[in-house]
Amino acid sequence: MAEMATDPVCKMQVDPQKSVSSSYKGQTYYFCCDACKTSFEKEPQKYVGA
Repeated sequence: MAEMATDPVCKMQVDPQKSVSSSYKGQTYYFCCDACKTSFEKEPQKYVGA
């Protein structure tokens, strides 16, 4: 089974091989859908902490 990632917006477990992703400060984040990716890209600091 593939290593799962946590969507930083909705906290769902997602398969990095099958999900959309975005990079922020050199780290790749994975999302369950385009809406979560869009929310993250608008305010990444809100989801990754200080």
